[in-house]
Amino acid sequence: MNKEALPGGLVLIKPIGSKLEPYTTADTVAQYAQVKADTIRRLIQKHMTDLEEFGKVGFEILAVSGSRTGQYAKLYHLNEQQATLLITYLKNTEPVRQFKKALVRGFFEARQELSRREVQRAVKAPVRRSLTDAIRDSGEAERMKGYAYNTYTNLIYKAVTGKNAVQLRKKRGAACGADVVGLLTADELAEVTKREAQVCTRLDCGMKYEAIRDIVRPREATP
Repeated sequence: MNKEALPGGLVLIKPIGSKLEPYTTADTVAQYAQVKADTIRRLIQKHMTDLEEFGKVGFEILAVSGSRTGQYAKLYHLNEQQATLLITYLKNTEPVRQFKKALVRGFFEARQELSRREVQRAVKAPVRRSLTDAIRDSGEAERMKGYAYNTYTNLIYKAVTGKNAVQLRKKRGAACGADVVGLLTADELAEVTKREAQVCTRLDCGMKYEAIRDIVRPREATP
């Protein structure tokens, strides 16, 4: 599953249909509210009908840590409304009160990040078209025998993230053919757009890939 943790780790982002949506997990609720994970799972199961008034409760199947018999368990995913409702079923202890505030901030920041991504994608689209036109018009597409578009794209991704498209999909848990643009943060999208514009300008000036590659240096890859 393609999922992405935001700073703080409380809220993640995953694709639902054609949209990215923020969510948290049952284990995250248990950890930050300082409640046993089994207690949270039982609460979810007990109140499933109420929770699903706010959408289907998603889950993933994970191996149980330390199990000698290969046991698996459901890790429930909760959207903002579901997580908020679930917390009302907990005793209002100090850890729960602190968690409530942190969760509100987490979902707010996730919504902000997704809005920023939408803006950056809109800014990026015409720049990307200009780059593909420049690759074609410069003769690079023909000279590089059909590999120019992927080669330039990977150069830019590596310059920004330290990884090419295949490596990014793997690191961020995406399917083989997933759109890499959808995996980038708002800051990464802005930087990719900047690099695409730079490469486009250099192509228009007659530079070839080998010279551009030496200027658009990939950043150090992170594990």
